[in-house]
Amino acid sequence: LFGIRFDDKKYSELKTQLKIIKENKDLVGVFDLYQDDPLMLSNIVGEAVVSCWSMENILQRDINDSEMPNTQNLRPKTAFPHSQTNGTTIKGSSLAWKLLRRNSVNPEKKVIDQILGGFKLESRPYVLNPKYSTPTSLPLYFYFGYQILQESNLMEDCGPVLLLEALKANRCDYVRVLLDQGVNFDPKNLPELYEQTVSCKDCKFKKEDCLHMQWILKQIEENHAKKVCHKYRSKVLKMNKKKKEDQQKYLADKVEELHNPVAKSAKGLCRKILRYKEFTKNNNPTEDESIDENISNILLWALFANRKELAEIYWLRGKNHLLTGLVCSAILKKLSKKANNVKEQILASDLEEHSKFFEQRCLDIMDRMYEENTKQAIDLMDTEADIWGIHSSPLTFAYENFMYDVVAHTCSQKNMNRQWYNNLAPDLKPFLKSAVTKPGKFFTAPLTKYVFNYMMFFTMLVMYSAFVLTSISTKYYVQDIARVFEYYVYFWGAGDFIEELISCFGCLEARGRSHRSYYSRMKRYLYDFWNIVDLLSYALLISALFVRHFFIDETFTISRRMFALSLLVMYMRFLEVFLIHRKLGPTLIMIKEMLKDLLGFLFIALFVVLGVGIYYHANLWPDHQTIWSGDWTNWRIWTIIYYPYWQLYAELNLEHLDGSDQSDCTNVTSVWESDTSINRCPQQDWTVQAVAAIYLLFSNLLLVNLVIAMFSFTFERVQENSEKLWRFERYTVINDYDWRIPSPINLVFLPYRFFCCPTRDGCCLHKCRGMCCKNAVKKEKKNKEENETYQKNFQKITALKIHNKI
Repeated sequence: LFGIRFDDKKYSELKTQLKIIKENKDLVGVFDLYQDDPLMLSNIVGEAVVSCWSMENILQRDINDSEMPNTQNLRPKTAFPHSQTNGTTIKGSSLAWKLLRRNSVNPEKKVIDQILGGFKLESRPYVLNPKYSTPTSLPLYFYFGYQILQESNLMEDCGPVLLLEALKANRCDYVRVLLDQGVNFDPKNLPELYEQTVSCKDCKFKKEDCLHMQWILKQIEENHAKKVCHKYRSKVLKMNKKKKEDQQKYLADKVEELHNPVAKSAKGLCRKILRYKEFTKNNNPTEDESIDENISNILLWALFANRKELAEIYWLRGKNHLLTGLVCSAILKKLSKKANNVKEQILASDLEEHSKFFEQRCLDIMDRMYEENTKQAIDLMDTEADIWGIHSSPLTFAYENFMYDVVAHTCSQKNMNRQWYNNLAPDLKPFLKSAVTKPGKFFTAPLTKYVFNYMMFFTMLVMYSAFVLTSISTKYYVQDIARVFEYYVYFWGAGDFIEELISCFGCLEARGRSHRSYYSRMKRYLYDFWNIVDLLSYALLISALFVRHFFIDETFTISRRMFALSLLVMYMRFLEVFLIHRKLGPTLIMIKEMLKDLLGFLFIALFVVLGVGIYYHANLWPDHQTIWSGDWTNWRIWTIIYYPYWQLYAELNLEHLDGSDQSDCTNVTSVWESDTSINRCPQQDWTVQAVAAIYLLFSNLLLVNLVIAMFSFTFERVQENSEKLWRFERYTVINDYDWRIPSPINLVFLPYRFFCCPTRDGCCLHKCRGMCCKNAVKKEKKNKEENETYQKNFQKITALKIHNKI
């Protein structure tokens, strides 16, 4: 009111009010609008109101007293939040209990349920921004409800109502207090939690873009998204003609009917996002497993709702922290890409940041575990677990989802070394000595198979080269040596192609892949550049084989070309042997990345070349009617592309562009129209040279230098992350040669691998061993369970230490 004119009466009232405020300044809560956290407002308002009510009802304060008593000493402990009472309040002593006695004679569980249930029908948090908090977001309601439930010993029974409201309002402090008091989330409230936080308000799930998480989930899988964001409470609230008891019964039936499908659909969305098949367990869940399942359901909800602090709280209370954190990071990263695709940039950046938080937490856990217990940290990278129906190990999952930092971590590399050397000494000299001391492990080590495979590969290249260089139409082919070369190439190609199919679909792998769909496996397989080169070499070899035997000509020209082209790609394939080398490996990665830049440049250059080539041809050879006539090698399209393409490499051909070269050509129209192999003489046109000058300026100074700049940027980027990228590619090689048998030796073991594969659980060798060595199998199983229990506890302790900065 200051600065505004008001009468004497209002001035007197203001003066009286200011005097009362000054006398009761200990009851005033202060909130700085510009500096304080918005979440503090509800706490300040709540404490101020509770303090005033305490003075009125407990101290029986007389407003006409001239002196103000020392309220700080007289105020009971129950006027403060629970954190200051340490749970020592006595039943009936708090203000909340006395207020409840005014309205009810018997404040038991039924009455408490009615009071708390009233808030559930009206409360709804601000969905689009969970950080936003209103002055009425659970201040007094939570305080009084908590006091009543604590004093009446009904915290475990009725506490889930408070926990639900705290989760919806994103009040992490309330959630921590309730969880510390042993309050568990009621699974029946899960549909309501999704409806009021993830789904859009009044969204009918139509085709229009609603610009929210529900729309993003719908783009991933519509059926699962509909079940997750089901609108069951809105139907209850619209039943105005029915009685209240009927509404509650209907609501209870709906909750019982929907909470299981909602949890299932949320997990299905998770697997759909990451493209994994569902992994189901046959055993019935125990009580502890049910609690863990409940925690994981809330964690998954926190990811979809993008509640960072709540996700961290429930992640810390779960199990398998490392794998769970990696799955959370991958889900958030995929959701971020989906949000960016629908132009939700703010939400996309927020989800991306949340994803990096989880990945960094996992890296911190790996660092701390490696320092405290190196062996367990290394073993943990290969320990498989089930998270939301996704069955995998941390290292495998990180590799499949391109988490370069996790794969390049010391724990992962130590695990790779152990796998690479088959638990032998990780050095070349002692490893070679183990060929005598431990021949079984030596010859089955991935390193040994890798070296032997490329020895056989190099032998095949020598034989293939000898076969291609020798004309198959001469008498030399009749000799046995030429036949040996040819058929050895065929046998080697067949064996290697089978290994590539196994790698693509993962049917005989010992480990290293998760339970993913065939589409996901093929997509992941085709993402690797070297796999594309492998498939290209097989396609060319098979094509050459068919041309060789089913399209026979006198000189075998076409088949020779096909075989030579296939051999060229084979030599390119052989470069993969250097990928495992620490120095040459990053160089190959640079070449691969530069090829991507080159393809982009060629796509741009293609249209420029076509445009300029058409201008050349239209003015040098006007009204040419036979562009597509004759043999395909004589099509005029090649003439159109020929001159501008070679000008990119400074081959100007100016004598042809100015029309002065009239040799080896004809101006007779009937001659060049009847025989496309005869060239038509060009006409002179000065505009062609002018366009050529502009084109050369544009192409040689701009386009070529642009691609050089792109190569330089790629080189610096790869050079900066060369170690990380090389370690990631190294895992690809190690993982493949863990189960691969060099070709063509694998053809001998193929029936055994298909019908009695020792790497599968249902193998006949495993069954035989289970029957003959029951005690040993039981002991191994017991040791494995104890080791997994220790690893879970180890992860939990490490995660809590990092969280508490111990």
